[in-house]
Amino acid sequence: MDMARLDDAFDPTLVLLTVEEAARRLRIGRTLCYRFVSSGELESITVGHLRRVPADAVPEFVTRRRKTQRPATPMTAATAA
Repeated sequence: MDMARLDDAFDPTLVLLTVEEAARRLRIGRTLCYRFVSSGELESITVGHLRRVPADAVPEFVTRRRKTQRPATPMTAATAA
């Protein structure tokens, strides 16, 4: 993997991300990230003919997902065995 592109994915000064960069930040696949963009679940904008994800949309997406997820059932000794 190109280290310069990897560094860009985590550059806190970036305002807009490509869908691929947003996917890397979320640690999900590009296809799934495009699905979230298409559904409107992950905010995106167009700049000319380009699709971009605002950098602040990534943590907002995670926050919304965390609020809507059912909490995991705590593991007990019985369920761990």
